[in-house]
Amino acid sequence: MTSPPVDPRPEMHVSGAGPSALGRLIGMPSADFAADVWSRAPLLTRAAELPRDFTDLFGADAVDELVSRRGLRTPFARMARDGATLADRSFTLGGGVGAGIADQLSEDRILRELAAGATLVLQALHRTWAPIQDFAAALADDLGHPVQVNAYVTPPQNQGFADHYDVHDVFVLQVAGEKRWRLRPPVIEAPLRDQPWEQHRDEVARAAEAEPLLEETLAPGDCLYLPRGWLHSATALGGTSIHLTIGVHAWTRRHLVDALLARIDSRLAEDVEARRSLPIAPGRSGSSTLDTGADAELVHELVEKALQDVGADELADSMRTLVRQAQRAEPLGVLAQSEQASDDDARWRARRHLAAHWEGEDEQRTLVSRVGRLTVRADQRDAVAEVLDGIRDPAELDHELRRRLALAGLLVPEDVRDA
Repeated sequence: MTSPPVDPRPEMHVSGAGPSALGRLIGMPSADFAADVWSRAPLLTRAAELPRDFTDLFGADAVDELVSRRGLRTPFARMARDGATLADRSFTLGGGVGAGIADQLSEDRILRELAAGATLVLQALHRTWAPIQDFAAALADDLGHPVQVNAYVTPPQNQGFADHYDVHDVFVLQVAGEKRWRLRPPVIEAPLRDQPWEQHRDEVARAAEAEPLLEETLAPGDCLYLPRGWLHSATALGGTSIHLTIGVHAWTRRHLVDALLARIDSRLAEDVEARRSLPIAPGRSGSSTLDTGADAELVHELVEKALQDVGADELADSMRTLVRQAQRAEPLGVLAQSEQASDDDARWRARRHLAAHWEGEDEQRTLVSRVGRLTVRADQRDAVAEVLDGIRDPAELDHELRRRLALAGLLVPEDVRDA
């Protein structure tokens, strides 16, 4: 749980490239993090062990911009004080003429609540703040798990939330100020999303009375990793504390179990023996007992057969829809995209974070991705695949195919901001 010694980190020293998204958060090679730390134990990495701080991602100016000029509404923000969440009306207001939506953030009310010691939480920054949007997408690619990002703004000497645990893994990125963190072991190991800490409130409260297993102060540029389930609380010290919390919504074996059960259910629905009625019991008037002995044994056999029929590839196919829905593709400019789609001189590249795969084996192949479905002729499939894999220049495609890919959102102009 202590910081590891500074080691050479190959992923941070690739010629012509900056550190990977994950490489910015951990003071060790990514393979070591995956093998020894991920989902197992907390890891505190000090700023000196990381390639740079996090001010390029977020800061005080970003907070002020989002609160006062973006017209954000709940649930893109919430506030808390002394472990209790404040009512939305305490920090929101209508937007005035032409924008009279009642739950827009009010900078004046937020200012008053901050002065009274409340913590401001700006939620889903992976959707509302461009630098974090790009970083979060890159980190999700590094991890193979979807992520969300919130910011916590806490006045000095205040604590927004009492001891609790999260149902997702967390990276805490200290941006400004200092915050004292207290960590305690889980009361339930590796909790699922339907096992929040509120279901174990009494156990959490008792555990919070014990001495922390780890108590450390995070300074700007420090990063703390917490596996899901670890109890934690934090108090801002001198100056306003701003930190980012990256929640990693890990795919679990339970997801595979659910996918497997869904496939078994589908197979049994097609099996006439599984659909047959249970027998009646003549002469047993008034009895509500159901004799399922012989049928229960048969059902076990049917389920076992269906289970054997479901292969690993089929489970992977079942997960694809979940994976596509969990993140969004790289942002694109709608008007620029439309305008340049027919321009022969425009330079294009594959859009990032598409999570694309092919379906069908006939003359028409279907490309399925986060931006929809596109039918492609079989003789064009290899060229399109090479473009999306980054090994062929889109300029080599014929004009009409390139235009189709651009209007389908599979290509973006080459000068679009790097993720």
